[in-house]
Amino acid sequence: MNLPSELKYTKDHEWVKIDNDIITVGITDFAQGELGDIVYVEVETLDETLDADEVFGSVEAVKTVSDLFLPVAGEIIEFNENLEDAPELVNTDPYGEGWMIKVKISDTSQLENLLSADAYKALISG
Repeated sequence: MNLPSELKYTKDHEWVKIDNDIITVGITDFAQGELGDIVYVEVETLDETLDADEVFGSVEAVKTVSDLFLPVAGEIIEFNENLEDAPELVNTDPYGEGWMIKVKISDTSQLENLLSADAYKALISG
């Protein structure tokens, strides 16, 4: 299973790439594997400011729909529009072309609540 060590993770199976006060968010390799073939990614919160743990969108797979939770408070400034025509990118490249949103962080201290790759691995192996 692929868990890039430079990323941070959440208990909700999202990954976070930090670039100053902008983060990129997607779902982990583990999550996409559990969901199966992803057929639709919905994000209706573009340009909205949400609190940490609020739902920012959903992922629809063949058998289920899962909510997506914002890892830290901030404004959703970009949605990966490639997912509209190719949601399977989440399956094939979850840490690259399958990213979902970019967020301008409201409170960078919330980043301390995120999990390291090792801590996330322990969570999903437990």
